[in-house]
Amino acid sequence: MRSGRCVVALLAVLAMLVGGCAQGGGHAVTPGRPVGVPSGRAQGPDPALVRTAAGTLRGTVTSDHRLFAGIPYAAAPVGPRRFAVPAPAPGWAGERDATAPGPRCIQDPDLDPERGANTAEDCLNLNVWTPPVSQEKRPVMVWIHGGGFAGGSSGIYDAGRLAARGGIVVVTINYRLGTLGFLAHPALGAGGDVGNYGLADQQAALRWVRDNIADFGGDPEKVTVAGESAGGMSVCDHLVSPGSAGLFRAAILMSAPCQAQAGLAVATRRSLDYAAAAGCPDPATAAMCLRALPVDSVRKPVWYFNIGSDELTGPVTGSAAIPQPPLAAFGAGLAAPVPLLIGTTRDEFTLFVALRYLRQGQRYVPADYPRLLVETFGSDAAAVAAHYPIDRYGGVAQAYSAAVTDGAFACVSERAAGELARVAPVYAYEFNDRSAPAPEVMRTLPFPVGASHSLELRYLFDVGGAPPLNPAQQQLSNQMIDYWSAFVRAGEPAVDGQPDWPEFSGGRMSLQAEGSRVDNDYPHVHQCPFWAELKEK
Repeated sequence: MRSGRCVVALLAVLAMLVGGCAQGGGHAVTPGRPVGVPSGRAQGPDPALVRTAAGTLRGTVTSDHRLFAGIPYAAAPVGPRRFAVPAPAPGWAGERDATAPGPRCIQDPDLDPERGANTAEDCLNLNVWTPPVSQEKRPVMVWIHGGGFAGGSSGIYDAGRLAARGGIVVVTINYRLGTLGFLAHPALGAGGDVGNYGLADQQAALRWVRDNIADFGGDPEKVTVAGESAGGMSVCDHLVSPGSAGLFRAAILMSAPCQAQAGLAVATRRSLDYAAAAGCPDPATAAMCLRALPVDSVRKPVWYFNIGSDELTGPVTGSAAIPQPPLAAFGAGLAAPVPLLIGTTRDEFTLFVALRYLRQGQRYVPADYPRLLVETFGSDAAAVAAHYPIDRYGGVAQAYSAAVTDGAFACVSERAAGELARVAPVYAYEFNDRSAPAPEVMRTLPFPVGASHSLELRYLFDVGGAPPLNPAQQQLSNQMIDYWSAFVRAGEPAVDGQPDWPEFSGGRMSLQAEGSRVDNDYPHVHQCPFWAELKEK
């Protein structure tokens, strides 16, 4: 099965919609800091000031955490640096204000609720959230935002409570999106070294963390790369990309359909067509032409991955940056052998159906079901229809959501967990609070949203946009922060006083407001044997 624009590109709205409208023994983990990485510059007595190699930053200090925002980690990718790997950021004299996030990267205008506000090509900046100053070097989580590789930003994710309660440093990053991040025109490189500029940005941010995070009280030897949705897909890529080797010692992969990435041949063909339509049809002059286009000419993403008439942008596999598709590399034992925390939400796809209902007026009736399944599953549509009958689920929206949740998210996660567990410890979860607060508009639907895609994020971050958590949900939020931060500290989600979380072979942790517990029924609930059989056909 392939996921496309109707399946995944609404991720570009999703993060924006939700955001804006006791450590155990641990496993051995791969070493972090290479020879020559600084252990940190001497800092003064003012906790709001941090001295880095590039210059001094003035951030914000609260009673339980600090924030340094809008820090450039690479030079502006403009002019000759458009469609190129990022260059080091220049330094500055005096104090740089670091109290507010920097510009967002250029977004798909059709999927940007903020309609282009505070966007720029010069967007390669990050935010650092730390606990109060201490002599202890804190482990670090680098967070890659979702948004379908076409939208979103680092500024959505307030990590103050995660840093304060978890006792970890959290870095949230921007990276180039859409056409500016992933155009794979052959004139822009050679030997498959094209596209994936957004992925290269993420790697540059990881190198910045390696070289600078000690100045903020972080430990460059204890870096975990983490992301949700498109951010989780990025983590899949980092696990197999040569350019990411050695930049992290553990990974967190949340709600990531990592199979939904295009190969180089398809991306090249689509990029040639995109360039021609933008006014750069001659391959001999296309590189110069594309770099000279006004930014408004490249706001619309280049689409790569098709389902019927629907498409997805994003990283390009079979390229220099990602030699093999992540799932193929996992199966071949070629992923980085680092501890992994991986999981999904119970009802991933319901929110996408909800967004269609609310934004596009799509109200499905039984006659629509065969068409939806053909568009999404192609020749497997009849088998899916038989396995996911409408009457079993109470309606077309629910049946369709269940099928895509299982086929595109849950069973992909199950497969990846099993393959990655052959090379390193894996801890799997399902976020299963089916009463998770959703934005007000989502509570007017004729079907339940449940524990849908992205709704777990506000249990880790302050992303706003929904009613407050009730006391039981707040307790689950505390528990999740404790588990996630324990994993960042030690490569194992072991927390005193909380249920033991076994490795993947011992089950999957079901995270629930009424009490989290280990569950062995995940493959059955999500009908993974059925999807495995389809894959083998």
